[in-house]
Amino acid sequence: MGIANKDHPFRKKWGQNFLADTNLLAKIAKTIEPKTGDNILEIGPGEGALTERIFPYVNSMAVVEIDPLLIKELKNKPILNGLHMIHGDILLQDIEDLPVDEPVRVIGNIPYNITSPIIFWLIEQLDYWEDAYIMMQKEVADRLNAKVNTKAYGRLTVVVGAYLDIDLCFSIKPDVFIPKPKVDSAIVRFTKKVSPLIKDDQYMRFNKIVSAAFSQRRKMLRNTLQGWGIPKAVQEDIDFTRRPETLTIDEFISMV
Repeated sequence: MGIANKDHPFRKKWGQNFLADTNLLAKIAKTIEPKTGDNILEIGPGEGALTERIFPYVNSMAVVEIDPLLIKELKNKPILNGLHMIHGDILLQDIEDLPVDEPVRVIGNIPYNITSPIIFWLIEQLDYWEDAYIMMQKEVADRLNAKVNTKAYGRLTVVVGAYLDIDLCFSIKPDVFIPKPKVDSAIVRFTKKVSPLIKDDQYMRFNKIVSAAFSQRRKMLRNTLQGWGIPKAVQEDIDFTRRPETLTIDEFISMV
């Protein structure tokens, strides 16, 4: 999360939007509440505006940034001496391989076009982090918290809801960013459920069943989930003439 520098060419391919409001950056830092024992992983630090408000107060911190120009800029900031900087794509990293103690607290103003992959990445890295504060499109935040039988309820709601608890911290208007996005944003805090509703070895099947069910929202489950070998008793219990958005997370779990 960075304050905008007019000289930086905004890279559309990386979905870069820099925060241009110091009050908001202070509010985000206060919400994260860094402590001396914390180990922080920041995704997409930008020009380091939030990094500067976190790094001096924690035990260790690593940042992963895909833009080489920004890595160069971060290295020129004396306040960030000792910060571990990784030039790369977060989706190709494993937390346990990064130069930061675990468990980490994750923070990030991420490109909105890869929000879902990053949330799934967090689920796959479940053992290595404590909580995560992610800035995302408000619409995606609403989908994460959506209720059954609503338009926003879908694959993201169900799969994420089996592993994580979601807390919408606050919403953010577009005019605090440069360049200005066309949508409202939100900061969402993720914490891990005390015990996941799905076992690790069932994650792939669960994810695929949920994806198949929502791939054609208007169709009945008996059409979309044909061939998944779901026991007859479960099909009768759930009633496979229903549509996917009418099923609770627990009902989806019962099919695995």
